[in-house]
Amino acid sequence: MTEAQLDIDGAVHLSGLVIDELERWHELTDRYFSLGKPGVRIVDDCALASAVSELLRQPPLLEQLGAAQWRCVRAIAFDKVPEANWALGWHQDRTIAVTEKTEFSGYGPWSLKDGIAHVEPPFSLMDTLRTLRLHLDPVDDTNGALQAARGSHRFGKVGDTEAGARAAAVPILSCRAEAGDGWLYATPILHASSRSTSPARRRVLHLEFSANDLPPPLRWRGIG
Repeated sequence: MTEAQLDIDGAVHLSGLVIDELERWHELTDRYFSLGKPGVRIVDDCALASAVSELLRQPPLLEQLGAAQWRCVRAIAFDKVPEANWALGWHQDRTIAVTEKTEFSGYGPWSLKDGIAHVEPPFSLMDTLRTLRLHLDPVDDTNGALQAARGSHRFGKVGDTEAGARAAAVPILSCRAEAGDGWLYATPILHASSRSTSPARRRVLHLEFSANDLPPPLRWRGIG
């Protein structure tokens, strides 16, 4: 199978994206991975926000995202260890993090995750987002590499009950990576993840980017 492309396949592998600064990224994120939780949502971290802004100016991401004013609007630290090991079935990411719950036409339902207000926006907004998974450890099929349904970002909104069947109809990318690699996705891509069967850690920094503001009074709840 040929190498994946972002526009066509919904995913692209960015080899060695932060390999020269891997120690710095560990220092910036280690406190989030030491909490023993499967996923930790990150907000109000100026040091991390500054590093992500620098990352967005690096040629590999500029080439993929263009020169638009992208910003990180959601950040999550994911790990799989024996005390926090999980599997996720096929699904789309369809919610965003905002500063507070404010009823707005077309936005809903609402939820609270780690004390942060989340809402499902119109799917047309999700279509404009991009997601970077920054790998701080090697990942393969034994420790929960993400599985992505090739081209499924073009399916539109897919209900949870039909996600598995829709994913089964297209080739699957096993998003293996080395420490320091990135995988960039069109955010609506169908994806899944199996439980780890290895003792190896699988630290991943999940970053979602937008180049647009939300309609007032809604505001993104990002990392900076």
